[in-house]
Amino acid sequence: MKLTDKRVLLTGASGGIGQALAFELASLGARLILVGRNGPAMNELVKRLPAPENHQVMTVKNYSHDEISQLRELLQYEPRLDVLINNAGTQCFRWLEKQSFGDIHAQLYANTEVPILLTRVLLDRFNAEGMVVNVGSIMGDIGYPGYSLYCASKFALRGFSEALSRELADTGIRVVYVAPRATDTPLNSEAMVEMNRLLGNKSDSPQWVASQIIAAMHKRRSRTRLGFPERFFVKINALIPALVDNALIRKLAIIEQFARASLTPGAKKS
Repeated sequence: MKLTDKRVLLTGASGGIGQALAFELASLGARLILVGRNGPAMNELVKRLPAPENHQVMTVKNYSHDEISQLRELLQYEPRLDVLINNAGTQCFRWLEKQSFGDIHAQLYANTEVPILLTRVLLDRFNAEGMVVNVGSIMGDIGYPGYSLYCASKFALRGFSEALSRELADTGIRVVYVAPRATDTPLNSEAMVEMNRLLGNKSDSPQWVASQIIAAMHKRRSRTRLGFPERFFVKINALIPALVDNALIRKLAIIEQFARASLTPGAKKS
């Protein structure tokens, strides 16, 4: 897909990956509708983008049903939509017993329900060859201790993307699912960063992740998983999950130490 003059709605635009995506898309000539919770950050972002007059901002409080309906109304009289990028998300790195009902609901709603609801209400606003891009996670393929709810929500998003891709196969609309591994963004708590350092887990810059998402869009690739050895572990987990069980159990003491003592006060959002 060529992005020049394409109309793109990007959620989570005030977060690390969201801002990097905004720069990539704007540099390729896309016209952006930036959606997120941090209005001042998005307004400042627009000023730094190429052709700022081509972009607009919509601030939401929590992606409520009313706010999602407003997004649909925004596109009622505007040029039709070419791309929806469901990038907004939240996570809480903590043992399940330490997560509140609010933590649980926030992750399931932001990571699963919001992308589904947005896609549902905007499908008839797309141009003939539109695209839905769902930003998932490697943890949508591998269940990881301390991330039980985050994994559950991303597993669901992956299933939704796969099913919707097949459902729309006889239309011009394509569904692209991209699963990054750990990414260097403020979404990560200090506990998560320190744990990854001790375990030797690698992470990527938001700019690199954004470039890979754009590449998947250009190629209209249905599934893209980022990072090695994570892509390899996904295949092993699908074929011989007991091997991954044993590998993670050997790391469990370190993971539990940080999950129980996580500095995250609650579910972080973008």
